[in-house]
Parts: sequence; structure tokens; C-alpha cells
Amino acid sequence: MGLGESDLEKLDQIIGRRRKVRKDTPLYRMDDPFTNLYAIRLGHFKTYQITPSGEQQVTGFQMAGELLGMDAISTDRHHCDAMALEDSEVCEIPFPRLEELFGMIPTLLHHFHRMMSREIMREQNVMLLLGNMRAEQRFAAFLVNLASRYAARGYSSTQFQLRMSREEIGNYLGLTIESISRLLSRLKKQGLIRVANREIELLEPERLRAIAAGTESCEPG
Repeated sequence: MGLGESDLEKLDQIIGRRRKVRKDTPLYRMDDPFTNLYAIRLGHFKTYQITPSGEQQVTGFQMAGELLGMDAISTDRHHCDAMALEDSEVCEIPFPRLEELFGMIPTLLHHFHRMMSREIMREQNVMLLLGNMRAEQRFAAFLVNLASRYAARGYSSTQFQLRMSREEIGNYLGLTIESISRLLSRLKKQGLIRVANREIELLEPERLRAIAAGTESCEPG
């Protein structure tokens, strides 16, 4: 963040307990009162809402190094559920104390604004994804986005494990589980990816980016 040692110590002092969240256990529920932001230390989460018809609609996937809970800042209540996709751990950050630090450390406030801006851009990209892209573009963009987020955290950008199920990916992208399976098979057949259970390797990232952008197709023929 560009913070000095003393500022980092101040930030460290306000971070509350580490909280373990078991797989398939909620971190918070929709309409829960907002008290903390949660920095994901280990593991993966999904956020989702329940539609009026009672169905689950996945709104995002989050990984270590990312923040959960920013949806509640404006209304003091959460607008979605957050559930662990695997055994995970978060650090609780009491938001009132964080706001106090913003007044003392302008660099921290600037960094937080950048994080919120990235989150807004990501949500806008999802809207574009679901509104205008063909199925193959949606899935390629999903893989490219995951790769870039892993790379930003110092992990491999070409080899990682899909922590979410095919059904959850399909729900997020507005596709059926059958469509996700067909797309995986098609990309695998064309030598763009290698798949072993949930382990995935991107063999030709540039071509996947081209498919996501709509400048190349993986359609047969």
C-alpha cells in the first residue's frame, strides 16, 4: 500500500480476531447488520442473493487477499450472503475504527478507494459479460479474470484449482451446467486448456483472451 512501518502498526492494531469459516458455512447473511469488513486470509468464498422465486443467484467469487463486506457500507446492512467454498479464514476489520484511521493515514484511504473502484469495475464487467457476450466469451472471460486475480496475488496465472462447482460457475455466468461441461470439453479438445477434475491449466492464455474479447472463436468448424 505504500504505508510506513508506523502506519502499518496502526492498521495491525485495529484488525480484530482471525475467524475460521468451515466449508459451506456462511460468513454473514443478507440483512445482517454491518460491523466489520473481512479480509480473506485463506480460502475462497462466494456471494449470492436469493431471488423472489427462492433460487440462489451467485453474484461473485472471492479469494485470499480480497475484502468481503463492502456491499454494506452505504446502508449498514449486507445485501447478499457470503459462504465459504472451502475451509477458510478471515481477519475481521471493525469498520468504525478503520474510518478513524482513514483520517490519520490519507494513503490508506486512497488505497481503500482504489479497492472500491476495482470492485465497481468488476461488477460492471459482469454486467457486460451477462448482457452482450456469447457463452464461449463468458466462460473464457471468467477464466482470464481468475488468472489475472491469482497473478496479482503472486500465484500461478496459468495453473490453478477451480474452488467452485460447475453448477456455481454456470449460475454466475447465466449458463447451464451442461453448457459449462461442453465449453470445458471444447476448449480442452482445441488444446487451449488442460483439465483434471477441478485442476485447470491455461495452455494458450492469449487465445483465451482473444475469445473473451470476441476476436476469436472456439466454435467448431
